[in-house]
Amino acid sequence: MKSITRALALAGAGALTLAACGSAPDETAGSGGSDAGGASSDYKACMVSDSGGWDDKSFNESSYNGLLNAEKNLGIQQQTAESTTDSDFAPNINNMVTEGCDLIITVGFLLAPATGTAAQANEGTDFAIVDSTAQDADGNPIELDNVKPLEFDTAQAAFLAGYLAAGMTETGKVATYGGMDIPTVTIFMDGYADGVAHYNETHGTEVEVLGWNKDTQQGSIVGTFEDQSKGKAVTDEFYNAGADIVMPVAGPVGAGTLASAKEGEGRKVIWVDADGYETNSSDAEAQATILTSVMKEMTVAVEDVITGAAGGEFDATPYVGTLENGGVGLAPFHDFEDDVPAELAQELETLKQDIIDGKVVVESEASPAGA
Repeated sequence: MKSITRALALAGAGALTLAACGSAPDETAGSGGSDAGGASSDYKACMVSDSGGWDDKSFNESSYNGLLNAEKNLGIQQQTAESTTDSDFAPNINNMVTEGCDLIITVGFLLAPATGTAAQANEGTDFAIVDSTAQDADGNPIELDNVKPLEFDTAQAAFLAGYLAAGMTETGKVATYGGMDIPTVTIFMDGYADGVAHYNETHGTEVEVLGWNKDTQQGSIVGTFEDQSKGKAVTDEFYNAGADIVMPVAGPVGAGTLASAKEGEGRKVIWVDADGYETNSSDAEAQATILTSVMKEMTVAVEDVITGAAGGEFDATPYVGTLENGGVGLAPFHDFEDDVPAELAQELETLKQDIIDGKVVVESEASPAGA
């Protein structure tokens, strides 16, 4: 079973390339020091977080780990600014400009307007943004020569997660909810709902999804990435309504879902962004509830764009992570490896390849352009 589940996982750090959609920075191998990857020790890469901080066990932390890897492997300088509210975004980015950062990486869709404004005002500074393109002050996407978008078609991997959930539920009900009503959240929920629907179509079942209606784009949105009590409250409602598998798409708020899952027998969680089993390594009770995770390789994408930029090869062509290029995927089943039927695991492996080959098309209005 381990070989099957690992086949569903991401291809690994070495397999991901930012050349997957458009040209990308050339990556030169190095193991530290001023000569690694053509970088010099006076090159400075900086990062500004979304709210939730660097220890959110989700997208901020995964991106931050990419910065730390670049610092270690390239011998560059790094500096960070942690945002606690939306009003911190612009001042934090501007402070990074003042600090002389060569590359400023902003983390999250909500930073897109502030990133666009700063990039337009500082054409000599390179920027990258995780989970979005740059935007103007009105929230309209803009293309800038000094901003590289790092985006992920997570609907593809969430489709697999929905199929898995439908195949593993014992109650006939599964659920999902979002932190904020933004594309980088709803894309997960769209894929998850479609994956359940595909399982129903394939197996003649009627598994129900609580918390999201893809057709109406309406569902359970808690309105925060920080208040874990709201995550627990909505998850309690789902479990009480009969769902036995819940996928939170809410950053640190997902900790509330883990807390709820630990309170009842047979409750399972599907994590997102990072491998939740690994990021919750200090909580064995929480790990025991995590069926899998819908992953996007932000750590590798961030390190790769720094490597290219530090070596003088910054490229603003958008990168889009997919199942095909290893930018998104399912994490291993970990504690559930012996519980997932071999037949279901094989179906997931086949379905993954069918998506890659275009035999199964996963669509979400939130999918990045070029996905």
